[in-house]
Amino acid sequence: MDTYLTFEKPIAEIEDKIRELRHVADGGGVNIVDEITRLQAKVDRLLRQTYTRLTPWQRTQVARHPDRPHMGDYVAALIEDFTPLAGDRTFADDKAVIGGLGRFRGRPVMVIGHEKGTDTEGRIAHNFGMARPEGYRKAVRLMRLADRFGRPVITLIDTPGAYPGVGAEERGQAEAIARSIETCLSLRVPLVSAVIGEGGSGGAIALAVANRILMLEHAIYSVISPEGCASILWRSADRAEEAAAALKLTAEDLMKLGVIDRIVGEPTGGAHREPDTAIASLGVALEEELAELVELPGSELKSRRREKFLEMGRARIA
Repeated sequence: MDTYLTFEKPIAEIEDKIRELRHVADGGGVNIVDEITRLQAKVDRLLRQTYTRLTPWQRTQVARHPDRPHMGDYVAALIEDFTPLAGDRTFADDKAVIGGLGRFRGRPVMVIGHEKGTDTEGRIAHNFGMARPEGYRKAVRLMRLADRFGRPVITLIDTPGAYPGVGAEERGQAEAIARSIETCLSLRVPLVSAVIGEGGSGGAIALAVANRILMLEHAIYSVISPEGCASILWRSADRAEEAAAALKLTAEDLMKLGVIDRIVGEPTGGAHREPDTAIASLGVALEEELAELVELPGSELKSRRREKFLEMGRARIA
């Protein structure tokens, strides 16, 4: 059963009709190909019209779609011989952050990212992609390992934010995030990040202080979730739609602001409709970015990365 978002209701109604017609055709041998073709063309037209004028709040819904490909899907399709590496060597293994060695298009790399899980059991096991301190300390360990052996690092960002629980705070959540950011800035190997779904707050930037930041067309990247922003500013999460517009969290907004470097297009209707196509598009973009970065010496990679983020914080005077 397909999962439809609220604003996709007209599309859902037509696709339900197509399924009914196909069932009739399969059961009675009735030739209704022309009608199905006409309805499918209407669906395609509606999808194009709807997805070319999504509001920031609708983009947020698409970025959170349960059928959107997750980190595990990208790793399975793009990384050969992936060998997961577990634990922070201090407290535990946080399954919200997955990392390990593998080969991307023949190039040995370290891959690290957030995993939300694909079903109820998986989402609970991965804590919905919300990492605890041990997750960021695992990421630090793996990034340092990659740096030691000269392996480029690819990070895939998909988290509502770092886990805000009492235990996480007791174990130093803020320090772990800060240490992960510090480690990103210190690497002398290429670091490329891609926001594949949600990029929420410090939990996202902890893995995204990169030489190149890519973002899928319908992903979001923000200092706080729209619901969190609305709860703080207006004491009501009901104004999340208004907050989403104010946060400038879409790929287009962030490209204009210089926060990201490249937007990777998604299939019409979002990555959840054609996950293989979306994954392949990101693979091409990652390959192109890495091909340029691997030619640079370590000292220059490090200095460029530092300057990139310093520039974001400088006031721009017209």
